[in-house]
Amino acid sequence: MLRRTVFDSLSFAFLFCSLTVALFVTNEEQLLNLGMDLVFVALFLGVGAGVATLLRKIQVQTLGGVLFDAHRTSDTNSWYRSFWGWQLMVLLVVSLAVAFVKTDFSFIELLDQNGFAGAVRLFKGLFNPNWEVLPRAVLNIIETVFMAFLATMIAIPFAFVLSFACAKNIMRGPVAYPVYLVLRTILNVTRSIEALIWAIIFSVWVGIGPFAGMLALMIHSVASLAKQYSEMVEAVEDGPIEAIESTGAGKVQTVWYAIVPQVVLPYISFTVYRWDINVRMATVIGMVGGGGIGTMLIQYQGQAMWREVGCIIVVIAVVVWALDLASAHIREALK
Repeated sequence: MLRRTVFDSLSFAFLFCSLTVALFVTNEEQLLNLGMDLVFVALFLGVGAGVATLLRKIQVQTLGGVLFDAHRTSDTNSWYRSFWGWQLMVLLVVSLAVAFVKTDFSFIELLDQNGFAGAVRLFKGLFNPNWEVLPRAVLNIIETVFMAFLATMIAIPFAFVLSFACAKNIMRGPVAYPVYLVLRTILNVTRSIEALIWAIIFSVWVGIGPFAGMLALMIHSVASLAKQYSEMVEAVEDGPIEAIESTGAGKVQTVWYAIVPQVVLPYISFTVYRWDINVRMATVIGMVGGGGIGTMLIQYQGQAMWREVGCIIVVIAVVVWALDLASAHIREALK
């Protein structure tokens, strides 16, 4: 009941906000008044909650009802004859309209003659690589691969320990549950900050170079792996846990003998995949001072040396393809 009301309130508030902005806001300056914006959002949330409550009382099946009502009645009408169907379509259409406006989507700019000519010059350079920079590109891609490897290896033990402390089925009780909530929040915040931002932070902290890039990948890997690992822990079968607990085993013994054997292979699979992700991510963080081939890439890109950029892209593509192929075979072998 609560989830239905919250979902419908948010969806109606979104529609009211979008309609108000479309009808009454004429420039961006009007949206920069944060206090006034918050007042209107709170007002629309209240109105949305009122509409959602009214629809529930007169037994109109809303989208929130279809998603969250445990005892919803079967609706034999087609979607276009039901309220929830039109609610869904309006939400999609309005969301697409907002997305087109906020991204300045324009076919005119896409097909602009000057822009198209610039793109042609760029692709001519990319498809005609300057192989003279190949030795340096190879050295930098080796640095990138090992930067990702070290970040992944350092992240594994931290993520392994944190995964059990972040699993809801293990962290029960008056002390354990608050610890679980705090750790999950910290990991979610850490993971929400992209490795690109962490690379900027560490390049200021320890200086520009591969060490800053490795630290950025490592901290992001800890948060991501801990989340993936903990979800595997939460999905384990209860039977082995109950069997170990019935012998009088403690919490650590239960984790070691009942849970670890069930998750070790998925852990390895996730870790291999994470290394693959880190290699690709390392090429991006190099652009902001994280070292590796990304730094070389941004140097040539800044000088519009597209033939040199083309050579670097070929090297990156070959390495990423090889690692993807290798990690796919390793993960298949672990099944």
